[in-house]
Amino acid sequence: QVRLVESGGGLVQPGGSLRLSCATSIRTVGGVFTGWFRQAPGKEREFVAAIRWSGGDTFYARSAAGRFTIARDVAKSTQYLHMNRLTPEDTAIYYCAAGTSWDTLTTKDAYDSWGQGTQVTVSS
Repeated sequence: QVRLVESGGGLVQPGGSLRLSCATSIRTVGGVFTGWFRQAPGKEREFVAAIRWSGGDTFYARSAAGRFTIARDVAKSTQYLHMNRLTPEDTAIYYCAAGTSWDTLTTKDAYDSWGQGTQVTVSS
């Protein structure tokens, strides 16, 4: 399994931006992909974005496309989520995850390693 530690959450005003980081224990990139999920109070955990570490292919949930950017720094073994134009609906705990099945990357079952999450609150 992969060790994952998120950071960068906090309180931000509507319309603002935030960058989340996920430090990983990934050392070889072949076949590796990671993603971000989020869970708002009383709701199911939902997919946000994913990235292949070899080649950098990305995929976004509809709610994230055009506002969020997922990236990875292979040298630092770190994944990022750049979030822009945040709204109160983006308030959630954001989780970093490492996956095993790119074909089903939008589902929780495609991931076998999870971080503990970082809280993002969008409020004025």
